[in-house]
Amino acid sequence: MAAWYQFADFFLSRLDAEAAHGLAVRALKAGLLPADRRADSPSLAVKVWGRTLPNPIGLAAGFDKNAEVPNALLNVGFGLVEIGSVTPRPQDGNPRPRLFRLPEDRGVINRMGFPGQGLDAVRSRLATRPRRGFIGVNVGANKDSTDRAADYVVGCKALARYADYLVCNVSSPNTPGLRNLQGREQLADLLKRVQDAIAAKPVPLVVKIAPDATDDDLDDIVAVCRELRMDGIIVGNTTLSRPPTLRSTRRDEAGGLSGAPLTSLSTEVLRRAARRVEGQFPLIGCGGIGSGADAYAKIRAGATLVQLYSMMVYEGPPLIRRIKDELAALLARDGFATVGNAVGADL
Repeated sequence: MAAWYQFADFFLSRLDAEAAHGLAVRALKAGLLPADRRADSPSLAVKVWGRTLPNPIGLAAGFDKNAEVPNALLNVGFGLVEIGSVTPRPQDGNPRPRLFRLPEDRGVINRMGFPGQGLDAVRSRLATRPRRGFIGVNVGANKDSTDRAADYVVGCKALARYADYLVCNVSSPNTPGLRNLQGREQLADLLKRVQDAIAAKPVPLVVKIAPDATDDDLDDIVAVCRELRMDGIIVGNTTLSRPPTLRSTRRDEAGGLSGAPLTSLSTEVLRRAARRVEGQFPLIGCGGIGSGADAYAKIRAGATLVQLYSMMVYEGPPLIRRIKDELAALLARDGFATVGNAVGADL
């Protein structure tokens, strides 16, 4: 399988990054990507929100923005797949070019701005897909919305019946002012309105926060989530910071940085969040996962599940199997029978 992807990557890496992404989605739609048919190690099974997943490795939102290929993505080995971000109305997002590879750093910068086909298109696809696996729906706000909290209410209420969990994404740096919703009062208002809206169809509700959160930010975010008895937090999204070690000529492009340069920062912010959460609800670690060791570090820092996306740009779907095999070996090395036993081990 790896040889097939190496052949495909030879061509995709020579295309504009966004064009290559579009081709990858079309290949998944056409069933051209080989499935991972190997059974996962029993040690990778993880229990969360009353469900048992075969492994804790998830695809972060951003790849399948319009719910075009969630089942095909499950086939390549993910334990969970998150679609979106979905906005109520279709929007083009920011002007192109807006997606940049940083190959020397194994990173990516994007300033996409929630481009997508909107709520109606996504709902139609989710309503007709053969339901299986564990699918999250990530909801965002339109750029020109005058009441962004209302956009989350509309999106979550409409899509709750099709989701295994819902995500309020208040962490994107590419919609002006969106991260202001992470403030204590704004976040509490938004999440309470969403909880009320989906009360008739209860589904796990989590919030996605930025890896640039300060200690004060984390104090407020976690306090709100504990008070409202939220079901989880995803830590985090892309970062606006730029490590001085970046070598790529694209390093100064505007937008959020992801991939390998984000690994240490996102894991540290996750650890700080986990200390505040004190096991009251699950955390999902996202940012810079390119190996089983990266996933394991996030699990030991407090993550029950982990998510990746940018590192797939450089290795393709074979990365998922490699991460799972490496993670299983690390669990066995340290005497953990399951992922759950290792969650928060470094706290």
